[in-house]
Amino acid sequence: MFEHLPSMSPMKDNAIILHVFFSSLRNLEDLKEFQLLADTAQTDVKQVITANCHSPQAKYFVGKGKAEEIAQAVKTHDVDVILVNHELTPAQTRNLESLCQCRVVDRTGVILDIFAQRARSHEGKLQVELAQLKHLSTRLIRRKTGLDQQKGAVGLRGPGETQLETDRRLIKVRMAQLQSRLAKVSQQRAQNRRSRQKADIPTISLVGYTNAGKSTLFNAITKADVYAADQLFATLDPTLRRLQLPDIGTAVLADTVGFIRHLPHDLVSAFKSTLQETAEASLLLHVIDCCDPRKNENITAVEQVLKDIHAAEVPTLLVYNKIDESDFLPHIVYNEAQRPIAVYVSAY
Repeated sequence: MFEHLPSMSPMKDNAIILHVFFSSLRNLEDLKEFQLLADTAQTDVKQVITANCHSPQAKYFVGKGKAEEIAQAVKTHDVDVILVNHELTPAQTRNLESLCQCRVVDRTGVILDIFAQRARSHEGKLQVELAQLKHLSTRLIRRKTGLDQQKGAVGLRGPGETQLETDRRLIKVRMAQLQSRLAKVSQQRAQNRRSRQKADIPTISLVGYTNAGKSTLFNAITKADVYAADQLFATLDPTLRRLQLPDIGTAVLADTVGFIRHLPHDLVSAFKSTLQETAEASLLLHVIDCCDPRKNENITAVEQVLKDIHAAEVPTLLVYNKIDESDFLPHIVYNEAQRPIAVYVSAY
């Protein structure tokens, strides 16, 4: 239910991207990132439509003229889905779908779909399904059928529930089942963490913006063979490996899911047990793509997620990665107390 299992030769949906600039400063980096998300979500983008607005419009998110332009583009390119790089209300989604006669997926929906494709472990699939159901539960609408009304007709007289109520009840039941299963997984993780703490084994957690090179660095340090690729959210399921460090002894290194701007709260909530490894780590290695023109904004976005999961107080070392693609040389930056606060490296 609601799980996306990759097929041997997945068919790509034809898509149109909609991006709205809400200020005179046209921030193209946001649009480029969303285009990468669309590519990661296995879509074939036929056209990118942009608009300039002071604020979202109530009915279509954009003005009626722009909405009709989108509808015409859908017909021209035989599009399956419109990807919107913003959060839409259920009503805006419904109105755009009705006008354009195709699916409309907002930014949160795209990220959830990517996570569904990437989930490999049992826990990861449970977490993604829970996040999808949380998102879906806020967007349920009454179906346009004659069967969803409580009225006096054969089989429909007396007490009963509408189709909308049935959907809500079934989703609520399924979410309770998933939360119960994830609670068991969380208990197991917590028990493992307690065992490491009793044995005085420190945990070092790799965190950072998606595609900063965490998994490549993880493989370089641990000699592991974790899947690493130049794409967003290549890593979803956390991986832990034991290390032997000079003067410290045994430690555990954890590779975690990458963060992104406006990471859906439903995902943060669903991945609570996974992210707990980060919140209770002894040290965070904040991996940064030093060549990314938005590295400072990415650092801020990661720090916000760390704050959301109560990991902002964990000691952190900044790791500026991918110096092989820049003019930087390998070096360590120290603070006034001669403690290292940043290192410049290449995972390759």
